[in-house]
Amino acid sequence: MDSLIAPIFLDFMGKPVWVWLTFVGLVLALLAFDLGILNRRRDREIGVKESLRLSAFYIAVALLFGGWVWWSMGDTAAAQYYTGFFIEKSLSLDNVFIISLIFTYFAVPRAYQHRVLFWGILGVIVMRGLMIAAGAALVSEFHWVLYVFGAFLLLTGVKMLFAADKEQDLANNPALRFLNRHLRITDGFRGQKFFVREAGPDGRTALYATPLFLALMMVEFADLIFAVDSVPAIFAITTDPYIIYTSNIFAILGLRALYFALAAMVHRFRYLKYALALVLVFIGGKIFYTQIFGKPDPLISLGVTLTLIAGGVVVSLLKTRSEGKRLPAE
Repeated sequence: MDSLIAPIFLDFMGKPVWVWLTFVGLVLALLAFDLGILNRRRDREIGVKESLRLSAFYIAVALLFGGWVWWSMGDTAAAQYYTGFFIEKSLSLDNVFIISLIFTYFAVPRAYQHRVLFWGILGVIVMRGLMIAAGAALVSEFHWVLYVFGAFLLLTGVKMLFAADKEQDLANNPALRFLNRHLRITDGFRGQKFFVREAGPDGRTALYATPLFLALMMVEFADLIFAVDSVPAIFAITTDPYIIYTSNIFAILGLRALYFALAAMVHRFRYLKYALALVLVFIGGKIFYTQIFGKPDPLISLGVTLTLIAGGVVVSLLKTRSEGKRLPAE
């Protein structure tokens, strides 16, 4: 019996295996709850009020998990977890703008959007895990990589400040052009299916991708682009893979729920991108400050991050209040 139990106490990326298994089990339980209980009807639309309730639930779970981090790993780890969570959550809000653009471009019916987001999140969980593991290995082996992360975040933040108002041209996206060239695409949706077998122009039956699959691939591609910003950002807070991964995943898990509320009032957060750009600049600068002067108090990073995000939300709501509209009826 001891030989069966012993492996769970072995170290994996700085933490005992059982700690990782506990987190994975919690994530699987939340996904099962989402898919199996909340969305038993696959074609059911999610209303704004339900979206807000679900989002509040996911945020509450993430905050409670941070309490466990504080209890088991100390206040420094907890401050790093919360800072990472709020940074990732705020950056994921920017992702909502892109997802909304993707769904609009493909004219994805609201009843089908949950399926795309659910499978998109599963892909994100795997993708972020691989990227974080690779990043942790690089930082462990080559500490100077942190300077590269810092410079990249500074440049990205400055670029975002000057490009925040630019419209995205999805039609000329290279990933979408590649998919259109190499896949057979149906001329419309086929329910919630990603692939179907149909007769082609030559009368032969072949496998076709649907526009819903294209939307899924573009959502995954968008997250890959955002991950290039967000993963280096959290490495500026901590190099602990467990804190990085858990804060990332908890921020992303609630994105699907939050999307259906934010998509209805996305125009009200016009100035949030400027705040997110300043967050990236701050985090990038923090890397260089840490290497030169030493690591600042984690609570300072948390406070600055929350202040910038809250400021972006407040300014957006005040500047666009004349454009405010009533939330759509359930």
